[in-house]
Amino acid sequence: MAVTNLFKYLVASVMFVSLSICAAVLPEDRVDAMYHSYDGGGMSIDGPSILIRKKVSKAVSVSANYYVDSVSSASIDVLATASPYKEERDEQSVGVDFLNEKTLFSLGYSQSQENDYDAKSYKLAVSQSFFGDLSVLSLSYAQGDDIVMQNGNALFSEEVKRANYALSWSQVASKNWTFDFNIEAITEQGYLNNPYRSYRYRDDTAALGYSYATEIYPETRTSNAAALRTRYFLPINAALYGEVRYFSDTWGIAASNYKLGYSQALYDNWLIDFHVRHYTQSKADFYQDMFDRKDQFNFMARDKEMSSFNDLTIGLKARYLHTFDRSSLIKSASVNFAWDHIRFDYDDFRNVLQTDNPGQEDFYSFSANVLRAYVSLWY
Repeated sequence: MAVTNLFKYLVASVMFVSLSICAAVLPEDRVDAMYHSYDGGGMSIDGPSILIRKKVSKAVSVSANYYVDSVSSASIDVLATASPYKEERDEQSVGVDFLNEKTLFSLGYSQSQENDYDAKSYKLAVSQSFFGDLSVLSLSYAQGDDIVMQNGNALFSEEVKRANYALSWSQVASKNWTFDFNIEAITEQGYLNNPYRSYRYRDDTAALGYSYATEIYPETRTSNAAALRTRYFLPINAALYGEVRYFSDTWGIAASNYKLGYSQALYDNWLIDFHVRHYTQSKADFYQDMFDRKDQFNFMARDKEMSSFNDLTIGLKARYLHTFDRSSLIKSASVNFAWDHIRFDYDDFRNVLQTDNPGQEDFYSFSANVLRAYVSLWY
């Protein structure tokens, strides 16, 4: 099944936050090669990623990306109802950017394949700078078309359609202070649950006093999110930055995210970054750790990502940047390393691997480490 949204969120941004808000300009010519790794909660995910960007004229730039996730899972969800598994997800994407004076148009297409999940997405974005390039307004629309399958069941095939609408405003408020405001809306329709996941219900005839049945989700979902990010530059070649983000959806989930970080430049070539992030969410309306009976409600879920939980992230990043002389084909290169340690604590999802007290097990918790190492070349 598709790789967890959590990990994709963590590895989606592999570069440091830009030290300034840029006007509408074409992306720089560059090559990025990354290795990423996630390890926690019985799940291991790792693989490479290659990104290439190249200007083909003063007004057009193209890009291509190849991304691999190799997944090995023996998580608590898997061990409760199935056997450990391994799978691989391959993703390819291409994009093109068009610059017309102070307006940047972007088009993108991506596809990914797993043995039981195929996904395709299309994206259109436009950015416009104003007020002497101190302000940038960006609008984007993305559409996704996925096919959900199930190993061992050749007749199972379901569709998922998604639409993503986003608006952002970036502002240089002073020579030391910048901020971004972003709002996003996502609509989803189709088969939105995982065909391998099960809910548990009380069953006096079972040895442990409960049994399992396949989860049942609504076939529509609308999500909304708003985020404010800010950065303040200090006179010691450093910056403080922060983020506040709120999320809600029609399934009853409400979430908030707070992040605070500090970046310090050292010896002209080094950049060190430290950040702390806290996330909390409420459960979906149709989530329960244990239901009273099978088919008790129209919709029933026990996926821990639908439960009430919080997580705390502590992260470190380091970058070394080297600039070559003008006669070199490569303008500059950087070596980057990033590490995040995440602690997850669940408020109403119990550890079913404890069998001595069924239905009253301890609430589940675990820690994970996310590593990213990458090299960037500008040419």
